[in-house]
Amino acid sequence: MAEISKEYAEALFALACEDGSEESVMSALDGICEIFENNPEYSEFLASPGIPLGERLASAEQVLDGRFHERAVSYLLLLCEKGRLGIFRESVDEFRRLLNVRRSVVTARVTSAVSLTDRECVELTKKLEKISGNTVSLDCHVDPSLIGGVIVEMNGRVMDGSLRHRLREVKDVINR
Repeated sequence: MAEISKEYAEALFALACEDGSEESVMSALDGICEIFENNPEYSEFLASPGIPLGERLASAEQVLDGRFHERAVSYLLLLCEKGRLGIFRESVDEFRRLLNVRRSVVTARVTSAVSLTDRECVELTKKLEKISGNTVSLDCHVDPSLIGGVIVEMNGRVMDGSLRHRLREVKDVINR
């Protein structure tokens, strides 16, 4: 499914770039995702093959039309028609990745033992921007098993500054 969602997202991105609407489309896609997250039964309804397609499309148009960029609504309707609504979230993530590449924004996945404060996030962002030479967007997660420190995944690289990792290194040295 990853390849199909990538192809759909690339096609949508190319269309959005033609008229410079990529930011508006991204915002609309995020809004639609939020509707699906807050109302999972609605996305199930739209994907249900047991409900006539015309009824599902009419419902989507009624709920979304006028609230979101028409290209994003048309995209959702297309996925619904093709029976591919299941790739919507994945294709939105791919669209975001393409937009970030265009903007020179790199997403850094940060895993820490405890939630980072706003100040820590700002400081970490500045350091990562200096390292990468790009604008950095943090995607923060908490994993108490790290004990302390952080793990940063960015541009295919992993920077493991967790206490768990350091304890493993000490253990390896002792076991030699």
